[in-house]
Amino acid sequence: MSWGTTRVLGNRDAARYLTAVLVSGFGTAAMLLVAGIWVKDLTGSSGLAGLVTLGIWGPVLIAPLIGVLADRFRRRPLLIWLHLAMAALLPVLLIDTAALVWLIFAVMVAYGVSFVLIDSAEAALVPAVVPGELLGDFNGLRMTVNEGMKLVAPLAGAGLFAAYGGQPVVLLDAVTFALAALLLTLIRVREAPPPPAEPWTRQLAEGLGHLRRHAPLRHLVACTGAAMLLIGVNGALAYAVVDDGLHRPPEFNGVLGTVQGLGSLVGGLATGALLRRLGDRRVTAVAAALLAAGLALRAAPGLAPVAAGTLAVGVGAPLVLITVWTAVQRETPNALVGRVSATVNTLTFGPGTLAVLAGAGLLELVDYRVIQLAGAAGAVLLAGWALRGGSRSAGQEEPAPGPTTPQAAAPAAGIAERR
Repeated sequence: MSWGTTRVLGNRDAARYLTAVLVSGFGTAAMLLVAGIWVKDLTGSSGLAGLVTLGIWGPVLIAPLIGVLADRFRRRPLLIWLHLAMAALLPVLLIDTAALVWLIFAVMVAYGVSFVLIDSAEAALVPAVVPGELLGDFNGLRMTVNEGMKLVAPLAGAGLFAAYGGQPVVLLDAVTFALAALLLTLIRVREAPPPPAEPWTRQLAEGLGHLRRHAPLRHLVACTGAAMLLIGVNGALAYAVVDDGLHRPPEFNGVLGTVQGLGSLVGGLATGALLRRLGDRRVTAVAAALLAAGLALRAAPGLAPVAAGTLAVGVGAPLVLITVWTAVQRETPNALVGRVSATVNTLTFGPGTLAVLAGAGLLELVDYRVIQLAGAAGAVLLAGWALRGGSRSAGQEEPAPGPTTPQAAAPAAGIAERR
């Protein structure tokens, strides 16, 4: 365990926050897998099952509009209410009607909207809880905890679904959202009242303007968006890989989800140390190389290469995401973090959303192996592009443009009480 990881876990509020992520992440990981299996079971369509992911990623396309709300409210209360709202909404899936498939899609859209707001509020709250030099380690631990739930949650969700149907998984997820809300109430952080609300269009322009002026951050966001496009294609093909490639039932995605979760554990724990040693540019290139290998292996016949490819994708995805999240938190004034984070989410996850649509459509026309290999070739080009782009050197931090750095803005937003 690195010194950064040890220091983060020694911070009482950071540890409570990570526990909330663990609790809600277990229920969410189980529910998101089961939603696709449920649709596949009800319709028999791998394409529709893959489109469940679109409901989660779709709201990212309008994330800048949603993310403005994260800068209009205190962040901790907003997170609490969002978790409680999801706990109250999920029981709608307990209704057994002929329209259940469309209810599943509607709830997944609600998931997507809440995740945009949760991510934006978290991005602004975390720098008030964790010292700046530990942001990469905290984000890595958060990803590790969240994605690490794939080691157990998908298997648990798939097992519950196979034995009892989707309703027990719905109840499990609702309870975990409620427990996470309770844990968030225990975090001690002083937040100043939000500034007076400005016109929505002005707030949007401020967030976009920060990215436009910051060339290294802009290049990093573009690389991450390209990586997420490739990951989105891979996600849309998940059921085809299991059905056509491995000739297994759709529930077997739970096993591959566990393999990917193991990779995410490794990637999440390693990112903080890699960022200090290699810097943003090289870490992003390493992530792209892992994605290239993973996508190619998932096109190969046999369980062993598919499992190895899934593991590689699991390692690469956290590397690229944690890198861009940490850069946004370090190089953005606190008052802008919510909307900048939401804008970055659109620019990074938006391509992945479109890729889910494209992948599901292409699946009806082209063999999934051709699509996977094309994605692998694209990932190789991405690795080279990441290395060519401008970025700060390893171990150096570039201050945000403008008169206010995140660290200078933090006292105005309220610094956490730390032990």
